[in-house]
Amino acid sequence: MSARKIAEWHKAGLIDAATRDRLLAHENAHARPLLLWAVWGIGALAIGLGLVSLIAANWEDIPGPLRLAVHFALIAGAVAALFAREERLAARSPWAVEALAFVAAALGLTFFGHIGQVYQTSSPLWQPLGAWLVLFAPLLLLTGRGWPTAALVVIGAVWCVWDYATSRDGGVQLARQLWLAAVLTAPVFFATLGAWARTRSAREDFWCDIEELAFAYAVGSASGATVIAAWDGFGTRHVAGEWASILLAGALAALAGIGVVLARPGISGRMTGAVIIGAGASLPIAYAISGATVPAALLFFALWGGIAAAALAGNWRVVFQIAVGLIAIRLIILSFELAGDLLMSGFGLILSGVMILAVSWAAVRVARRFAPHKGEPA
Repeated sequence: MSARKIAEWHKAGLIDAATRDRLLAHENAHARPLLLWAVWGIGALAIGLGLVSLIAANWEDIPGPLRLAVHFALIAGAVAALFAREERLAARSPWAVEALAFVAAALGLTFFGHIGQVYQTSSPLWQPLGAWLVLFAPLLLLTGRGWPTAALVVIGAVWCVWDYATSRDGGVQLARQLWLAAVLTAPVFFATLGAWARTRSAREDFWCDIEELAFAYAVGSASGATVIAAWDGFGTRHVAGEWASILLAGALAALAGIGVVLARPGISGRMTGAVIIGAGASLPIAYAISGATVPAALLFFALWGGIAAAALAGNWRVVFQIAVGLIAIRLIILSFELAGDLLMSGFGLILSGVMILAVSWAAVRVARRFAPHKGEPA
């Protein structure tokens, strides 16, 4: 906040002289010498780039065990500093803890690739990702303060389970298909964990981010299933094992949603849980109607219409606007799917352009007119 702004507020009668003086004193005491910080940053960046250049130029000449030892020492130093000085760093700046935890986890993730490069080993990606999650996810969950570490945990878990599932042949064995369904649904339970921990931890923002990322994964998976169904991406649906696995995935997602409702019984928690339950219910429905363009689109509208209703009840302004926008986009895509032949004529292109403008205008009007005021995040 600048001194000029404070003076303008005093001149406009928004604050009295005593408040003005206190604000100025506070700003002077907490002033940040941005120019000096910029100079220090440029100097540190130059030194860092120089070190990287020297190491890169002599990479092959440095013994592999020595490189690994230095890499491991950096990880150990970052973790030791994090646990030894976490409270002191958090008191000064929570983002210092966040940055240190993120760097430690990133160094840990690259360490596995470094091992493979030194010893010329290879393995499916899910194996080092899984090992990294076992070693570093607890660190991030115990010390994380914001969305960077939350995203690192949840996205890392999603990446790991999908790489595991796609590298495995599900085959026709019922047990294997059920196992893969459970693995792919596992990241949704981060929503339950986040909902439970955010009311019991001083790091509420972090756990809120964890819950929201898992919420996005559940909704994104269900939305993707409706799109796949519209394009008949599921193929044949007569194999009992496939039905059992998709039903299990939906049931597990619904269970995670119930967990969110129980952990956060307020209106926001109930709406979050309801959306996740609805996302779980959408999976078997999408599987059943695969190849039916209009029913698949209607399922998408029902899913995101429910999300919009939950956003109104939970006072989630951004989520409501996203829901309205996605419904409008899907409506436009559906019109193209149903009128493909008409689009080949000039009159059809004119009609499609008018419809796109009308839908876009209506979506903007709805988003502005009915969107709730910014409130509690999902």
